[in-house]
Amino acid sequence: MNDIKLQGLDAEGNEKEYSLNNFKGKKVILYFYPKDNTSGCTQEACNFRDNINRLTSFATVIGVSPDSIKSHKSFKEKQSLNFILLSDPEHKLAEAYCVWKEKSMYGKKYMGIERSTFILDKDGKIEKEWRKVKVNGHVDEVIDYLL
Repeated sequence: MNDIKLQGLDAEGNEKEYSLNNFKGKKVILYFYPKDNTSGCTQEACNFRDNINRLTSFATVIGVSPDSIKSHKSFKEKQSLNFILLSDPEHKLAEAYCVWKEKSMYGKKYMGIERSTFILDKDGKIEKEWRKVKVNGHVDEVIDYLL
């Protein structure tokens, strides 16, 4: 699953192709979120942004959603996001990490991202995972784990 290639934006907003193999030798905080510019996803992204200095001393932060690069660019610029965002419109990475799930809202079923975060070790293996993440306090949980 670490060899899946996706288009993304680096911390400065430049478009690049990424594979998790690019990060061998480094810890990675890989977080999956449902949609750019929605309230919970914006709050979560801003929490990662505001704590980036504390986080990058331990790991590289990467956010992943099914949104397009164009949507990511707008989200990144609007929120001044300072970490990598990957576009996964075909859900390749989401399915590999089993976060592409059937969801339900107002009685309607649909497929979408289950908000989840993974810490990958320096070999790219899952060291810790949080599933069905609640946004409030989550970044603090990640930092507490890494300390």
